[in-house]
Amino acid sequence: MTNLDSRIAQHLDSLAAAHRRRHLRAADPGLIDVSSNDYLGLSRHPLVIERADAWMRAHGAGSRASRLVTGTTQALLDLEARLAAFKGTEAALIFATGYQLNSSVLPALFELAPDSDKPVVFTDRLNHASLHAGCRGIHQIRYRHNDLAHLESLLALNPGEMRFIVAESVFSMDGNRADVPALAALAERHHAILYLDEAHATGILGPGGRGLAALAPGQVPVVMGTLGKALGGAGAYVAGSKLLIDWLVNRCDGFIYSTAPAPAALGALDAALDLVPAMDAERSRVAAMAEQLRTTLQARGYATLESTTQIVPAVVGTEAAALAAAQHMAAAGVLAIAIRPPTVPDGTARLRFSLSSALSEAQFGQVLAAAATLPRRD
Repeated sequence: MTNLDSRIAQHLDSLAAAHRRRHLRAADPGLIDVSSNDYLGLSRHPLVIERADAWMRAHGAGSRASRLVTGTTQALLDLEARLAAFKGTEAALIFATGYQLNSSVLPALFELAPDSDKPVVFTDRLNHASLHAGCRGIHQIRYRHNDLAHLESLLALNPGEMRFIVAESVFSMDGNRADVPALAALAERHHAILYLDEAHATGILGPGGRGLAALAPGQVPVVMGTLGKALGGAGAYVAGSKLLIDWLVNRCDGFIYSTAPAPAALGALDAALDLVPAMDAERSRVAAMAEQLRTTLQARGYATLESTTQIVPAVVGTEAAALAAAQHMAAAGVLAIAIRPPTVPDGTARLRFSLSSALSEAQFGQVLAAAATLPRRD
């Protein structure tokens, strides 16, 4: 064993002792999946699969180069125009992953601050790790989760020529929503730039599935989201003004130096944009299922926090208890993953249920029955 391996082994042993060591395991196809983010079941939709195949046959298995070399096709530019229209913005730009996007778009925006005045960045305490990665090296002023009064007080105390508010519209581990219209109005009142992550809202929430930014039209200057959750494929987008996209094409390292997304992923998006606006029935069904699940879990004494979306947490507490709860659900035929620190705060390890319209009535009935047999928490 090398010195490096020896040190790694010591740290892995420490993680294992705290019930925090993770392992890659193939998902059991025999279990009912309530852990993925395929909220509308589009990853298995025949049209999405057909269109992905058609784009791959037309454009190849890979895109061959970065966007600024030969990785941009007219079909991709047309698709970005469709995506911008869906989001109600002037323009959009597609990236390979959401983490890549957040971790590189934010630094490109921070470059716009004058040399004499560093950007002042206000972030929700429960923001996704990719957003914190994008703020690395920048002092973050963190406001209490979804507490806009606290945010406003911090804005009043921290002036600056370029101030950013970075938040999610739906928080991936708690399943609750930001009040986007109020957040946008607050940003406008304090001359701050709102950067909104719509990863868990795009497709499944908002009018026509356009996300919660659609509730504040024209008031969110920078909005991003993913293409691999409710939209069923892979990748991410950022949407805003034409000037914003032009700046990112010139200054965003994650875009400039990355190979363009694979044609199959773009074909999947093309089909999803055809389907999503007309899927109100599916969105309503998912919302109803989530409410039923919250009621069932609460009756067993589990806190579901302030979840109002398709994401339903069941807070267990310790890492060991969360793993045991996941095993209980698996024994009942349900895949409900245990989420542990540091992904969530200490003492709040949980099962994270993530519901999809692809679940049959029988499957969802089995999920409810399994949840109703979890050990009582009260």
